[in-house]
Amino acid sequence: MPDSPLSSSPYDVLGVPSSATQEELRKAYRRMLREAHPDTGGTEALFIAVQHAWTVVGTPEARAAYDRGNVAHETPHTWAPQPPRAPKQPSRPQTRTYGHPGGYSRERYLSMMREWVGLGEPLRDPYDPALVRSAPHEIRHALADAVAEETTARALTTLGIGYTVWHDVDATGRTAAAAGRTEKVDHVVLGPTGLFAVQSEDWATPVSVRRGDLVPRGEASGFERQPLHELAGRARTLGRATGVRFTVAAVVLPDDDLEQPIIVVGRSRGVTLVAVQSSVLPHLLRTGVADSPRPDGTTLFEVRTRLQQSIRFV
Repeated sequence: MPDSPLSSSPYDVLGVPSSATQEELRKAYRRMLREAHPDTGGTEALFIAVQHAWTVVGTPEARAAYDRGNVAHETPHTWAPQPPRAPKQPSRPQTRTYGHPGGYSRERYLSMMREWVGLGEPLRDPYDPALVRSAPHEIRHALADAVAEETTARALTTLGIGYTVWHDVDATGRTAAAAGRTEKVDHVVLGPTGLFAVQSEDWATPVSVRRGDLVPRGEASGFERQPLHELAGRARTLGRATGVRFTVAAVVLPDDDLEQPIIVVGRSRGVTLVAVQSSVLPHLLRTGVADSPRPDGTTLFEVRTRLQQSIRFV
């Protein structure tokens, strides 16, 4: 089962339709092995992907299991929201959090999925793997957004009592509102290292830095033209509405999609632009970014009060 709703299916990797015969699959696998091998101009990553695709659909039994939404020999996986867990007694005071991480993206996903399946048609399991894989990229990207935001939110709860986090914060400016478009900051994080606007992304492709922003190294559904500058702009819009100033705009990506744990890309009108691997985000928030201003105790209290009084959620 792929980790991301946007991950290529085994059929995509082998370059055949899902209706291909087993013999067509076998020929495609052999062809792709030759093309993907590093000694013949391919890459190690693609070569591994081709081999994995064959283990998933290479036999009629494994293929039937995959087409039903299961992958043999792998841990069952679901993109459905995780059920609430019984509260535990924390060993230390927890991060203060507000809002519903991933809620807006999940509602958007469910709405688009119902419309795509057909209004009035029963939608027994909107997270059925076979259904998700067959959906258009725009729908799968909405689900990928939700999963990425929820993953980040879980990491943010480990920061401790010195931090306050707001999820799914409305940052719609006048231009977006006039166009009927909602814009948001996935996570607003306030702590002793500064005020961070954090966006959780999963474009299912490696990302590089070029010309002061992020660019995909492959096809990427839903990719913003300048994701870091777009986020910095939303942070400024939110800052004007709440009377605060953001210090860092950070885009969080799956670890495998960013070549370095933390990349400081530059600045945009006083806001430091950063790309960070998902697993490293708590470290970045605890240590901060060099040369970015840090609030003293009084300023921290004032900023938290302003945000509490003025933040709106999408």
